[in-house]
Amino acid sequence: MEKFWSLPLEKQHGIIDAALACFGTNGYKKTSMNDIAAEAGISKAMVFHYFGTKKALYLYLINYCSDLVMNEINSKFDETLTDFFERIKQATNIKVSVIGRHAAVLSFLTSVYFETNEEVRQDITAILAKGEDIRNRIALSGVDESKFKEGIDLQLLMNMLTWMAEGFTSQMSRGNKIDIEVIAREFFRSIDMLKAQFYRPEYL
Repeated sequence: MEKFWSLPLEKQHGIIDAALACFGTNGYKKTSMNDIAAEAGISKAMVFHYFGTKKALYLYLINYCSDLVMNEINSKFDETLTDFFERIKQATNIKVSVIGRHAAVLSFLTSVYFETNEEVRQDITAILAKGEDIRNRIALSGVDESKFKEGIDLQLLMNMLTWMAEGFTSQMSRGNKIDIEVIAREFFRSIDMLKAQFYRPEYL
């Protein structure tokens, strides 16, 4: 990987974008190093030279995309917000902004979420699990729980939001064209419905 990191940033980004596009379109198994090399305009030997194996490249891309999103959230998220649902919306808006600037990231992450190939499935689960602590901090740390009706289980609510996100992601995976802003608006409408059910009337 050191040889890849020593490349000029423009060259790195070209290879990353090519690999994201190939994996995002065809999935892990059907994507070959030849495909990635052709898309990047370099030889297959150079792709192997930089990453060693297809699996190593694939896992690097998952970490790369996850870090891209999480770093943006860490730098831009307003920790002073105390409203649970506003925190969820703000984090979602940051993600949408990041992905909007990196077109290939959305299709890649969507394909990763539903990847079933045994060679990479366990690794995917482990990498995605690393972000759970950050997600819980964003959603729950410093939240004003007094706004909720009595008896609301915040962790269960978090699970519900995760299931909702999975549903929207599943919709995206079945479409030929993904409009993340449309998906985000539908997600926000769902969040508002949950807020109306779970918040005390004076906070609506």
